[in-house]
Order: sequence, then C-alpha cells, then structure tokens
Amino acid sequence: MLDKKTKDKIIKKFAVHKDDTGSSKVQIAILTKEIEELTKHLKVNKHDFSSRYGLFKKIGQRRNLLKYLQKENPKSFKKLTEDLKL
Repeated sequence: MLDKKTKDKIIKKFAVHKDDTGSSKVQIAILTKEIEELTKHLKVNKHDFSSRYGLFKKIGQRRNLLKYLQKENPKSFKKLTEDLKL
C-alpha cells in the first residue's frame, strides 16, 4: 500500500489537469508503483499467497487500463509507457 506522500507525487507528475486524481494515466502510474512494491515484497516472502493474488489483480487492472488508453489516446499511451518504462 502506498503512503499519501508517494501517491501525491505520482498524481502531480501524471495529472492531466489541476484537480485530476482518477484519469487513466494517474491510475496506471499508481498501479505500477504498487506492483513494484508488491514484487519486492514477494521476493522476500515467497509463500505470501494472498499478496500474490493481490499482485495478479493489480496487474490485470493495469492491463485493462493500458488497453483502454491505447485505444482512446495512442500518443498519451506511448508517452506514458516511456515514462514508466513499461
């Protein structure tokens, strides 16, 4: 789980407009950071199956949002994937 400071940094970096907190770009960026943290956790705790299930759910959510963004705004998709190194 991300703390508020980290989430706010991500939102400021990827926001489309001033009050943006839920656009596809922001959601994808937040999910990417959560996936990175869960991956680190699972490298240490190999038998934490509930966290592994949560990781798979987050990966699926991000995949669906990426498909949507690619379909709706290919330029934005390309820039976001470069910024997040996906």
